[in-house]
Order: sequence, then C-alpha cells, then structure tokens
Amino acid sequence: MVKRQKKNTRKNRIRKGFCKNQAKARKINASTQFETCREQLSPFGGLLALIKFFDLVNFHKIFHSAYQPTSRKPRMGHYSMMVGILMLLFIGFNRIWHFVYVRLDAMLCGFFNVTKLPAATTFWRYVDNLGINQAKSLLNVMSILRERVWQLCDFQYYQIHVNIDTTVKTVYGDQQGARKGHNTKHRGKEGLRPVLCFIEETREYLLGKLRKGTTITGKEAAKFIADIKNHLPGCVQYVILRADGEFLSWEAVRASLEAGFKFIIANRRCTPIFDPDDWYRPYKRKPVEYNSCIYQPMGWERPCRFVVMRILKTVKQSSNQQQQCVLFEDDKYTYRIFCTNMAGKAHQVIADYDKRADVENLVGEAKREGLDMIPSAKFKNNYAFFQIVMLAYNIWRYMKMIAQKSVSESCSTKSSVLKGIVTNTVRIARLKLLFIAAKVVSHSGRDKIKFSIHDSRTPEMLRLLKFLDKSRNNPRPWRKDFGWSPRYAI
Repeated sequence: MVKRQKKNTRKNRIRKGFCKNQAKARKINASTQFETCREQLSPFGGLLALIKFFDLVNFHKIFHSAYQPTSRKPRMGHYSMMVGILMLLFIGFNRIWHFVYVRLDAMLCGFFNVTKLPAATTFWRYVDNLGINQAKSLLNVMSILRERVWQLCDFQYYQIHVNIDTTVKTVYGDQQGARKGHNTKHRGKEGLRPVLCFIEETREYLLGKLRKGTTITGKEAAKFIADIKNHLPGCVQYVILRADGEFLSWEAVRASLEAGFKFIIANRRCTPIFDPDDWYRPYKRKPVEYNSCIYQPMGWERPCRFVVMRILKTVKQSSNQQQQCVLFEDDKYTYRIFCTNMAGKAHQVIADYDKRADVENLVGEAKREGLDMIPSAKFKNNYAFFQIVMLAYNIWRYMKMIAQKSVSESCSTKSSVLKGIVTNTVRIARLKLLFIAAKVVSHSGRDKIKFSIHDSRTPEMLRLLKFLDKSRNNPRPWRKDFGWSPRYAI
C-alpha cells in the first residue's frame, strides 16, 4: 500500500520584522505575577542616536580644541563631566540634583563605561567651579558645531535673519547680579535679564549672555552686535538684524553699520517728524497708513531712515454718553516707528520686522528647557550654566535637522514618525526621538541595544541610526571641497 504525502511538510517560519497583528493579546489584572530580569533596561533609547551624532561631528575633538578647562581637574575629565550635564539636559532634567534619577541608567552608564554615574554632588562641584571664561569658550564650541551641522545638512545660506531679544529670570533670594527692573509678571521683584540671539532660518541659538537685571545699555548692545559676526558660518555673507526698542541707540546703530548688517530696530526713544502729505495706504480694506523720513536724533552722528505705520483707534461709543472729541489729530492713531537702513517701501520693511515675533516662542522654549533654572547664587556659575543649557538646546535642534534629512533621503513613501518635527517644539521631538524603550544585552562578547518591534517609532529610529552610521563611514562633510571654507579649522 502506497501512501501519498505532500513533499513540503516543513512548517513556515515566522518572519522577523514589523508586521501587522503580530502582537499577542495580553491579560493584565490585579493578580498578574511579577518578577525581575537580568537584562539592563533604559527608557532613553534615543540616546544612542545622540552618541552617534557626537562621533559623527567629532564633538570630542571640537570640545578639546575650543573649551578652556577650569583649574579643578575632575577624575572623569572635563569632557565627560560636560557631556554628562548635556545629556541630563537633553533628557529633560534641568537641575543638577536630578542625576539621582538617571545615575543607574544603562545607556548613560554604558557610554561612560561605568557601573553607575558619580553622585550629583560631583557634578555640582564642577558647575560651582565654572566661570565666565568657560562660558565664552562654550560659544566657540557652538560655532564650530554649527558649521559642521550646516555642511552635513547641506545648508548654504547666503543671507540670514538674526533676531535679538531679552527676557527676565525672576530671582528668589540673595543672588549676585539680581536687580529690580522691567518684570511684567512679577513687578517689583529682583531678577536677571539675559539677552539671546537666534537664527530665523534654522531656529537655533547663535549668541547670548546672562546679564544683571537692568536694561541693556548702548555700549553693551554695540559690543553684543559686533560679536555676532565672529560666530557666523563661512557661507553667510549678509545679515538682517532685527531687535526691539531696548536696543535702539547710536552705539548699536553704528556697530550694525560697521559690521555691514542690515537692521530694523523698533523705536522707543526719539520722535521723528514725518511729512503729513506722504502718508499712503497700500491695503484699501485696512485702516493702516505708512510713511518714512530721514531724521537725525539728538546725539547721533548721522541721520538715519525711520519708517512708521499708524493704526486708527477704535473708540467704543455708548448710547447714553457723548463722545469726547480728541484735541490733536495724533490722538486718533496708534504709531509704530522703526529705525532701519533697508531700502524699499515702508510697509514692506515693517512686514519683514513683524516676522521677528517668532523669537518669543524660541525664548520661551529655551526657558522651559532649563534657562529658568538658576543653580547657584554666584553670577559666574549661572553665566556658564546659561551657555550649557543653550548648547543642549542647539543639540536638540541639530538632532531634529538630521532626522529630517534622513527622512528626505529615504525612499519610503509611507507616513513617517519623524516628518514635520523640525517645526515642532523640543518637547514633541523628545517624545519621538528619545523616550523609546531599549534593552542592553551582551552577545558574543559584544554589547547590543535592542528596540521593541511593537513600538511604531522603532522603524524610524532604526532608519535614523542607519543614516548616522552611513554618514560616519563617509568622508567628513566639513572639508574644504564643500563649497565654502569653514571659519574654524581643526
């Protein structure tokens, strides 16, 4: 008797990958059992991308070439101490004592090759030894890092917009540099008044410093504007500078002219005279009129151009109350006056200045990322910590740029988790790029990091890691054959 059987009796193997309906239904209730495991787990799987980014741009070499070390010599080294604080801020913890929450994290301990990180007091003692010299050297580190990321992402901006703004950091207690100044939310309280400068095209931090809680003077503004040119990438040839009325002074205007910048600065101090016959209305349906004139304020060495827009006030008239007539014609309008050296119609210049409003969002975001935290009562320590926070802020910006570039170079037509994060806040980017669970395992004598196939963000994270590995294997993008020579050669 002959029995017929199918030839292919081998069972089909389960294909590894990201398939639909691959997860098995779980039942979790109050009686579910629990136990421990031997593997090391980390909620910050996205730190692997940051580690690859540091290797891609040679951050170790950048740091040692531009950073001015302190007199204190930590056992881990200056680079490890600074990167440890940067990673703490990158994760989202903005106080030094928050190291107690990440001291045993597998990703951080694996990067520093230790079983556990030093105590939080070790990092605090290092921050307590920082000063103004270290803060200025960190600005040079950011300048070199900016050039390399721009070349990596193929950014060749010939002209950029630079927005300057000041903010207030309210101080509680006796701290150096705190003064009573313009503080709208906490009137009469002492605070610090830092000044920040952002690039509109990339939304990254360019320059800034921590200041006492007083209004910025003309000499300070001029020195700050003159220093902008030293931190621009080599491809930038023209700069359009935009600032509020606190920066309007002849010293600031002269510094902008000497640096070759085009500028638009709001006016709060002088009253130029405009020809009443030159008012024009470019938009017929809007009760807004524009004008311009050449005016030399008292104490200025030369006249400058002033543009103005006036908006008709809307007066609510009650039926039981008579409306009082205005004494002067100017009382019927609200005026916005700006000083500039740009040509063109007045409404075009003012429309360009109005795009500066986005800098308020960037300042608020930087404050939430750690700028509001004041770790010490010493002004020099806070001055240095200010630049560390802004360096971590810029690293997040660069990670978002690289993630967007990896998406644009991929051939996938499906909706990407990483798409559109460039215009989102750092908080949203942290949810997409950092908070991904990872497991650190050892296999064949080598450590390996595994991500869950059930997480929808895992394919995009693997794509980003492969893009970083591909970029690391290629020749460095900051060589001279890119098209413009870097300002900082290392």
